[in-house]
Amino acid sequence: MTKTDLAHRAGLPDALRVLLNDYPRDIWESHRNFDGLTRFWLERHLMFRRALGQWQADTQTFLDKGPDAQAHGQQTARLGSFLINELHGHHHIEDAHYFPVLSGAEPRLARGFELLDADHHALDGQLTALTDAANTHLARLQDRSADQRASAGQMLSTLTGFARFLDRHLIDEEELVVPTILHHALRF
Repeated sequence: MTKTDLAHRAGLPDALRVLLNDYPRDIWESHRNFDGLTRFWLERHLMFRRALGQWQADTQTFLDKGPDAQAHGQQTARLGSFLINELHGHHHIEDAHYFPVLSGAEPRLARGFELLDADHHALDGQLTALTDAANTHLARLQDRSADQRASAGQMLSTLTGFARFLDRHLIDEEELVVPTILHHALRF
């Protein structure tokens, strides 16, 4: 494991922040090269954060208040399916289309786009663990004799760990992608 692995990274290495220094986050939306697709892409990231937060909050409410297992199960299935499927699709598009274009436009950051691709593979393992925790919890919600609170707690723990991974990845991705788009006036 290295400091650049998603599980151990506190941010992008300085060598990958060269464009971010010229295009800090606070100027992105006012920059002439900030377009609708870039806004849409950032909104997708916000949507992932919100869906994950909503899933965590619903699970915490179930743990705090119980006992509406049916409503909680429906919310878990809805939010879990939505978030996991959308993240898989989003990452596939980035790996197959956006990252190669961005890397080609800014070769100094090619290692950064490789890092983001590696993040996606690490996140796949996290998404699998999250799917397993959600499915286990959903099965226990169907069994009145099962310890539903324990499975909710396990799922919430998995969600919390996943949230740290996802947030670190999304921040780093935004700090590589948006400055590259702004610098090169890329249109996808």
